[in-house]
Amino acid sequence: MRKNCFEQIEIKTSDLNFKIPSKLIVEYPSIERDEARLMVVHRNTGKIEHKLFKDLVDYFDKEDVIILNNTKVFPAILYGYKEQTKAKITVLLLRELDKKNKILDVLVEPARKIRVGNKIFFSKKTHKYNYNLVAEVIDNTTSRGRILRFLSDLSYDDFQKQLSAIGKTPLPKYIKREVDKKDIDRYQTIYAKEEGSIVAPAAGLHFSKHLLKRLEIKGVSLAEITLHIGLSSFTSIEVEDLSKHKMDSEKAKIKNNICKIINTAIDKKHRICAVGNSVMRTIESSVSVSRNLNPFDGWTNKFIYPPYNFSIANSLISNLHMPKSISFVMIAAFMGYDLTMKAYQNAVKEEYRFYSYGDAMLIL
Repeated sequence: MRKNCFEQIEIKTSDLNFKIPSKLIVEYPSIERDEARLMVVHRNTGKIEHKLFKDLVDYFDKEDVIILNNTKVFPAILYGYKEQTKAKITVLLLRELDKKNKILDVLVEPARKIRVGNKIFFSKKTHKYNYNLVAEVIDNTTSRGRILRFLSDLSYDDFQKQLSAIGKTPLPKYIKREVDKKDIDRYQTIYAKEEGSIVAPAAGLHFSKHLLKRLEIKGVSLAEITLHIGLSSFTSIEVEDLSKHKMDSEKAKIKNNICKIINTAIDKKHRICAVGNSVMRTIESSVSVSRNLNPFDGWTNKFIYPPYNFSIANSLISNLHMPKSISFVMIAAFMGYDLTMKAYQNAVKEEYRFYSYGDAMLIL
C-alpha cells in the first residue's frame, strides 16, 4: 500500500470538534507502559478491536518496520524571580539560538512583568550543591515570547548541567498537578537519546523494553528518526480553513541507513508503521519523486490535513488526542473523517483514556 486510498474530503476545523468527558482526560499514565489499552482500527473494513498495547506484536511480521522518534524531553520549565520585585516568573525554554553566548528563545509568565533589560534569577539547593543562574531579557518575540541571555562563565556542558538541575519536566498544560519524580521517567520514551523536545512523543510512551525485545525477536525492524517537538504539537488550530494553519519549524533528522531499511520495506510491500504524529510529519517531509524516503537534516513545518496522500507509512500508532489538534487532523487525513469520528466516539463509549498519558490506537 503506497498511498492513502481512503476517503479524502476537505474538512473544516469546526468539523473536528467533539466533547471528551473530563473523567477520560487523565493526568497519570498506566501502571505499566505496555498495559495501556490499544484500539485497533482496520481502515479497509472499519473493524475496531480492543486490545492492550502489548498485543501490538501480534500485528507485525518479520521485516516489517516500526519507525520511532528518539527525541528526548529536556527539563524545560524554570521557576525564577525578578531582580528587584522578587515577583515569581515561570520560564519555558523553547530552543537554543546561540550556543556560544548561551542565548535561548523562551516563553515567560506572567509576560506583562518581563521587559527588555530585566534580569531573572534561578536557584536550587540540594544536599550536595547550590545551583544559581541569572538571565537577562534582551528582546521580545511575541506577547509571551522573550530572548534570554544567560550570564554565566561556565563551560557549555556545565551550563547545561545547571539548567537540567534547576529545570523541571514540561508536562502538558492540561495536567494541573505538580510534576513528581515519576514524570521524569514516564514522560520520556525508553528509547529517548537526542535531547531537544519540550513535548514527549506520546505514542511512544507505551513501549516497554520487553515489548521492544519481543518485536525484535519476531524480526521486526525498529528504525529511529529524530524530531525535536515544540509547542506547535499542543497548539489548538484557531483558523477555520486548515490550509491557513501555520506550524512552527522543528529540527529533524533522518539518517541514510534508516532510509535504506524503510525503502527496502517499501519495495517488498511490508508493513511500515509510524509511531506518532512527529514521525509521520518527519518522514513525509523528505519524500523523493519516486515516493521513497530521503535522508534529511534540517527544519520542517510540515502540517498534514485532509485530503492528503501518504507516501511512506501504511500504518500508524497514535494516542487519543484533543479535538482541533494537529495530531487529530492528521489522523483524520490518514483514516478518513467518518472512520475517525466513529473510532473516537467508540473510544469515549468504551472509556479509553485520552491525551499524553492516555491509551493508544493502532491504525492499519
